[in-house]
Amino acid sequence: MPKALSMSPMIPSRDIPTTADFFINHLGFEAVMNSESYAVLVKDGASVHLLPAGEDIGGMDVYMETDAVDELWSQIEPHVQGIRHRAPFDQPYGMREIHIDVPETNCLLFIGQAIPAEHS
Repeated sequence: MPKALSMSPMIPSRDIPTTADFFINHLGFEAVMNSESYAVLVKDGASVHLLPAGEDIGGMDVYMETDAVDELWSQIEPHVQGIRHRAPFDQPYGMREIHIDVPETNCLLFIGQAIPAEHS
């Protein structure tokens, strides 16, 4: 059976430039394509596509794993003021996570790192 090489969430946005700015300037993604009507953003082999939201935008969740959740939090914390979020916390299923509402979308971004066994 063929391998799945990657999956890219396609996030509907009410304002693609604002949403792209969040991923680029606060999460370190780079734009492969970035226009008013569509964006493709990449980082370390991960990618996200942004597309125009329809009137009845549905909710979605995206999970991104990292190797340094607390370090990432220290970089993005000043930029999430005014955006619904939850600072790093430990989940009972062994992940340390940040939760952020992605600007101009109905998407909740989970950013997580596995808690080493000796700390759980």
